[in-house]
Amino acid sequence: MTHVETRDVEYVQDDTRMLGYFCSPRDAAPGSCPGVLVVHGAEGMTEHVMASAERLAALGYAALAVDLWGGRKRLNGPAEFDDMIGLFAEDRTLWMGRMEAARETLRAQSSTHPGKLGGLGYCFGGSSVLEFVRSGGELQGVVSFHGGINLVHDDWSDACGEARALICTGADDPMANADDLARVQEAMTQAGLGWEVNLYGHTRHAFTEADGPGTPPFAAYSATADCRSWHAMTGFFEDVFGQ
Repeated sequence: MTHVETRDVEYVQDDTRMLGYFCSPRDAAPGSCPGVLVVHGAEGMTEHVMASAERLAALGYAALAVDLWGGRKRLNGPAEFDDMIGLFAEDRTLWMGRMEAARETLRAQSSTHPGKLGGLGYCFGGSSVLEFVRSGGELQGVVSFHGGINLVHDDWSDACGEARALICTGADDPMANADDLARVQEAMTQAGLGWEVNLYGHTRHAFTEADGPGTPPFAAYSATADCRSWHAMTGFFEDVFGQ
């Protein structure tokens, strides 16, 4: 089993201080590990997201859990979620600026291979990695776990045609309905991107996250979808990075 080293990494974008969580294999040779951004959902950088970065590092990746909100802020409840997501969705320069700052930070870590960079995201993080590639962000491959496809725009003309995307989503997720999936699939096809969609039946939003008192009715954990999406993601990155 690969031993993992973890540390906090501070970075700045437009005077906002972000505090990422970087994980990599212990004693990794310089520039040897493909890098993966791990992007949180509406709540912020949870233990679940940090644990995902650690799991990726155990597989040989340099993983940065991204701090989109700044100051490792954690949000509470639908009102705060809606306000923050609305702010980013209305100001995509801010949103993509935060993503690029994280990409540059990951790329600068000594164990990261600067030419092998990808991203995965949960919920709003899934929207974020897709939107970043759509707008020209330099990632070779991205994975969306129950991302809000409704937030992703249609014009993919700025995306690098060599980029690839994997969307893992539930058939009963209102934030990724059939119309939005078809719209984004067509846009990626027209832009020449390689894409895949894993659609899990009888599966709602946030299927990788444990249910709790605040879980909304449109969300539910699914052990099957959680397991299968993780395996799909690891196979996808192995293929993208030639591991």
